Amino acid sequence: MRVLKPVFYSAMAVTTLVGCSSVSKLPVPAGSDTVINISAKKAPLTEYEEENWQHLDLAADTIPGMSVNRAYKFLKGKKGVEVIVGVVDSGTDLKHEDLKDVAWVNTKEIPGNGIDDDKNGYVDDINGWNFLGKSYKEHLEYERILMNPSVADPETLAEVKAFQQEKVDEAKANMGRYGQMLAGTEKAHKALTKYFGKDSYTPKEVKAINTNDEELKNSIATAEYMYQFVPSLSEAVEELSSLVSKAEKTINGDNLKTDYRTVVGDNPYDINSKPGYGDENTGHTVKDEAHGSHVSGIIGATRNNGKGMNGVANNIKIMAVRSVSDGDEYDKDVALGIRYAVDNGAKVINTSFGKAFSPNKQWVYDAIKYAAKKDVLIVNAAGNDGKDIDVEKTFPNDAPDLKNEVADNFLTVGAMSAKYNEELPASFSNYGKVNVDVFAPGVQIYSTTPDNEYKKFSGTSMAAPSTAGVAALIRSYYPQLSASQVKHILMNSGTKIDLMVLKPGSRGRANPKGILVPFSDLSVSGRVVNAYNALKMADSMVNGKK
Repeated sequence: MRVLKPVFYSAMAVTTLVGCSSVSKLPVPAGSDTVINISAKKAPLTEYEEENWQHLDLAADTIPGMSVNRAYKFLKGKKGVEVIVGVVDSGTDLKHEDLKDVAWVNTKEIPGNGIDDDKNGYVDDINGWNFLGKSYKEHLEYERILMNPSVADPETLAEVKAFQQEKVDEAKANMGRYGQMLAGTEKAHKALTKYFGKDSYTPKEVKAINTNDEELKNSIATAEYMYQFVPSLSEAVEELSSLVSKAEKTINGDNLKTDYRTVVGDNPYDINSKPGYGDENTGHTVKDEAHGSHVSGIIGATRNNGKGMNGVANNIKIMAVRSVSDGDEYDKDVALGIRYAVDNGAKVINTSFGKAFSPNKQWVYDAIKYAAKKDVLIVNAAGNDGKDIDVEKTFPNDAPDLKNEVADNFLTVGAMSAKYNEELPASFSNYGKVNVDVFAPGVQIYSTTPDNEYKKFSGTSMAAPSTAGVAALIRSYYPQLSASQVKHILMNSGTKIDLMVLKPGSRGRANPKGILVPFSDLSVSGRVVNAYNALKMADSMVNGKK
């Protein structure tokens, strides 16, 4: 699985502390068993609600957000300390109007002098580090293993070969399906462009069309369907064209003919080779590299500055660690990216990416344990395959056997929508009663994208930073609490949901209605993150208040 980018899943199935305080021994109280079960909001969301739904409150607004606005009322008059959040991701545009004021700056380094002033092994690392150098495109891990079989053990290699055959069969089926969808989307885009006299139009404009023309009605229906996955039909055409091309390359083997790593000048299968590889350019390399910027904005875009949007957390600095390309990340880049963030002061690290195979997974497990030793919380996206990760492995994870955690500082987050009904869990989200800890908002989340722009993306990639923002708030206002305690606060304080919901990934051609299960079956906690409750619980633990 690639970096968990804007989701085009469900219908389309895209595969795309140094000096930290000592660990607190304060106990973690049990969460409230208050169950909220109210009717779904009937009225359409306002523009404000659409762009900020993840900050709203279920009881007050009947929208299952994280009660962030309410949390800030609770924090009024309280002072917090600055918290560094490491974003191990794709490039991040820290010059963005809504991110520049929250960019971490390494004050021990002199910009542009070509010297490793702080002697941390990285030259001129002012805002973080770029482990990918000038590379952008990358293979999926199974493709790399096929290109270089010696990197995998025999069991993994056999799994990869079986997986490849599945991918080829799937690509053959998708060629026709994506081609059909592409033709229909292009036709609809052409008709709507003609109707509006422009090729850029909004979903609201499309929804406002009143017509008896059957062709135009069909175009409207196509557009409204596509708007579930992308903001515009032009982007749908672009994404579908890419899917058709990728399917074709998978079938004919062209996907195995290019070595994208050459430009980095590093051996990704030797953890000790070339220390300090990469460069200091942590920003996006191409316009499409928006993922890291979007994740960063969700966590901590400058609040109340009259621009764009508000991040979840104040009192933070975003450290950009570019380790995830347009393809599957390398285990080496992830492991060293986590260690870099830890060693340079991060108290929370967000990891919104994942893949199906991990030949050097032990390097990542060791990095997770290193972060735990340094009291750093890692907030991880569960993945966008609509699968049970108690059964099917996805990486990174914190349990090699899918049962026993290597450390207690790793929180895995599933994605939920704004619909308080059976469609509450996102249809694409991975789930697991053992390996997914909690759910958080991850559908149509509005945030920062490169070059001072803003867009709505969907994915567990958005749910993880939503949660990481709350974690940063707790670590800012209650720094006495350990990473492990913050993890369990986020799980125990979440809103407990008493609903029968559609199991993610269960709805399809063979079962159009899907399978209904208790929401509590989808994660360890059976809860959704609630910032207000989390801060109240943290306050109780530190100050002894009820």
